[in-house]
Formats: sequence, structure tokens, C-alpha cells
Amino acid sequence: MKRLMLEQWQQLKHKLRGYVAHYVDDEDLVDDILQEVYLKAHTQLHQLKAKGSLSAWLYRIAHNTIMDHYRRTKPHEPLPEELAQPQTEQVGLAHQQVAQCIRPFIDELADKYRQPLIMAELEGQTQQQIADALSLSLSGAKSRVQRGRQQLKRKLTACCDFEVGQDGVLDYQPKQKGCQC
Repeated sequence: MKRLMLEQWQQLKHKLRGYVAHYVDDEDLVDDILQEVYLKAHTQLHQLKAKGSLSAWLYRIAHNTIMDHYRRTKPHEPLPEELAQPQTEQVGLAHQQVAQCIRPFIDELADKYRQPLIMAELEGQTQQQIADALSLSLSGAKSRVQRGRQQLKRKLTACCDFEVGQDGVLDYQPKQKGCQC
């Protein structure tokens, strides 16, 4: 099998080189990638299913090797200064303001969702503690906390537009004047 591969490699080498050169401009890099393709094919020859599919298999290895090269050498440019993170004070202020307006929305929830949500999010209790305190199964407590979160999110997003970043809420704007935020 290896002898057959070597013979077919010699026949396909020129075509594979053209294929790689189509995607890579640097001639030395083309040769490096072609050599890597040969090494991968040689070491993984046992994975080849049928002798007749060697050509397609080599082209797939070449394609994957080219993609791997571009993934490794992806250029990274620094972000412009105007995209710098907001000041920590601004983020803290936004968190405080949002926290103040959340409580009235939580109070609007049905009791079966409000109480588990308050216990989980405001009091920091585990879902097992919530289940025990409210005489629910663990899955029932998880479900109620999750549904409470979903309902709260719908109420908040209906009222305000939020700017969310890595640290959570960065800023918000009420959508209408009567909004409680």
C-alpha cells in the first residue's frame, strides 16, 4: 500500500502543489505545506478506506493543512483606543441603577416565581436550599428560578434597552418615559 501511495504521490505532487499555491502566495510556504501534507498522509495511511480514494484523501489533507496554517498565523491587530472599556466607576453606577429598578419588576412576578427568584438572586441561596425551604423538588425549584428569570428578562427588555459587556450591564436607556428604570 505504501508503495502504491508513493507512486500516486509522485503523480499527484504537481497537481497538489498547484492546489496549495492557489491558496498560498509564498513559494517556500507552498513547499512546506506540501511536505506537511506528505508527512500527514504517510503517517495516517492506515486510515485510508479504499485505494481509489487516495487522490481525494490527499486533497482533503492539503485543504485542512492550508486552513491550519491560516489559523495559526491569523494576524492580530490591537483595538483602537476609542474602543477602550468603559471606566469601572461608570459600570458600577450602571449596576447600581439597574439593581434599583429590578426590584419593582420582581415584585410584579407571580408569587411562585417571585419567591424562588428572590431567594436565588438576591439572597444567594442554592437551588437545593430553595427547594427545601419551599417544599419543592430540586427540579421544581430550578424550573421556577429559570422561569422567573425569563419573565424578569422579558419585563426588563420591554421597558429598557441594555448595553451588555463582559462585566454585565454597562448602560441602559428607558424605551419610554413611563418606564420605571
